[in-house]
Amino acid sequence: MLKLFLLCTLAVLSRADIGEEDDVLVLKKSNFEEALKAHPNILVEFYAPWCGHCKALVPEYAKAASMLKAEGSEIRLAKVDATEEAELAQEYGVRGYPTIKFFKGGDKESPKEYSAGRQADDIVNWLRKRTGPAATTLGEVAEVESMIVDNEVAVIGFFKDVESEGAKAFLNAAEAVDDVPFGITSNDAVFSKFEVSKDGVVLFKKFDEGRNTFDGELSKADLLAFIKANQLPLVIEFTEQTAPKIFGGEIKSHILMFVPKTAADFNDKMVEFKKASEGFKGKILFIFIDSEVDDNQRILEFFGLKKEECPAIRLITLEDEMTKYRPESEAITADNIVAFCTLFTEGKLKPHLMSQDIPEDWDKNPVRVLVGKNFEEVVFDPKKNVFVEFYAPWCGHCKQLDPIWTKLGEKYQDSADIVVAKMDSTANEIETVKVHSFPTLKFFPAGDEHKVVDYNGERTLEGFTKFLESGGKDGGAPAGEEGEEDEGIDDMEDLDEQDSDSDADGGDHDEL
Repeated sequence: MLKLFLLCTLAVLSRADIGEEDDVLVLKKSNFEEALKAHPNILVEFYAPWCGHCKALVPEYAKAASMLKAEGSEIRLAKVDATEEAELAQEYGVRGYPTIKFFKGGDKESPKEYSAGRQADDIVNWLRKRTGPAATTLGEVAEVESMIVDNEVAVIGFFKDVESEGAKAFLNAAEAVDDVPFGITSNDAVFSKFEVSKDGVVLFKKFDEGRNTFDGELSKADLLAFIKANQLPLVIEFTEQTAPKIFGGEIKSHILMFVPKTAADFNDKMVEFKKASEGFKGKILFIFIDSEVDDNQRILEFFGLKKEECPAIRLITLEDEMTKYRPESEAITADNIVAFCTLFTEGKLKPHLMSQDIPEDWDKNPVRVLVGKNFEEVVFDPKKNVFVEFYAPWCGHCKQLDPIWTKLGEKYQDSADIVVAKMDSTANEIETVKVHSFPTLKFFPAGDEHKVVDYNGERTLEGFTKFLESGGKDGGAPAGEEGEEDEGIDDMEDLDEQDSDSDADGGDHDEL
């Protein structure tokens, strides 16, 4: 009996070691496996206390935990301070903060990456999809009304026969969407209440039209296209919470209105912007960005804008290459915006490439300073071999490289045919060179062929010297085969995630 008592006591103490904060379990290496045994379905956030995105997530994450706990769900939310539990973070491949993984059925070997939004409803809906049916069966009018009232967006399938081909297509579509709840009903009273006369699908939402009725062929592909086109507002604000929905969607052409929300004419500008959006639904996403918010300043810089220059309109495509466009008229009217978007959809716009003015002393220092306006003239000089660092002022890796790059410039300062240069790629853009990470190092050998060689060798003075002395062969690769990658900008969302000291294991890079 004594042995049994001791075993029970140890088990209780072990469970007690799993602390809670605002209904969120606090996990460590020492209690992680115990938590997975006690709670087979658990969502775990790996965070850093100093991470701005982690701090912004705290209230919504706690709200989601409380929502699930209040309804008696077996799903729990947990968090791990990855700076304190480095071994645990490394075990699960944590490269940035916050990283969120879902452990289902106690399986600790292959957790699923969390892929939905940052609001409590997004988190809860995603988890329900991962642990329950793709669509909830709704037998009564009250159940349908509750789903509509409780969610920003809800998709309801109305099918007299839930085994029909149309119903199966609906359920297949429901399986593919993480961040929106789906319901299915065959109740005549529900059909009557919502004025649905035949089998079909209705998307209910708390904005714009209020509801959208699907009128195409009931196929998975067409239903997904319908949902993607209607689940976001005609005009959406760029925030910490909406970013995943904006960049995770199918619409890759975005028009942005930078405007201070405190401006006296803010509402007037929004009316014009929303009016223009109506004709481009499903083609161009209309987004407004509060130009006064500190966290948005990096995005303004990316477009070459200053707060004093707002309100302003810009358009960007997020396909294989990010391409930016600027309207000829700065006046924000529905007619101007419609004309601008129409030219874009017709392929009649030329990209807008930023450039700083050429500094008077651009060639007076060991490392030459390039901008958009003098770039091609310098790097494609047929008599010069030009080695260029493309950098960002806020990039930690660029700052680390700076003293070595300066020494390299000094080494070849008096060379007749070698030029060491740098360009701020956040303020200057080149049509012939696309930069996706910082720093990016490219070599432009002498000649008339306009060749480009990517540097993939060691970032040391010795490595750079060998590369230059070998004519770009020792440590080089043809352009497009880049090696080490640092602080990447794969889409506009990354601009809101970079920190001056960002790093894979010490920065504010968001993996959510």
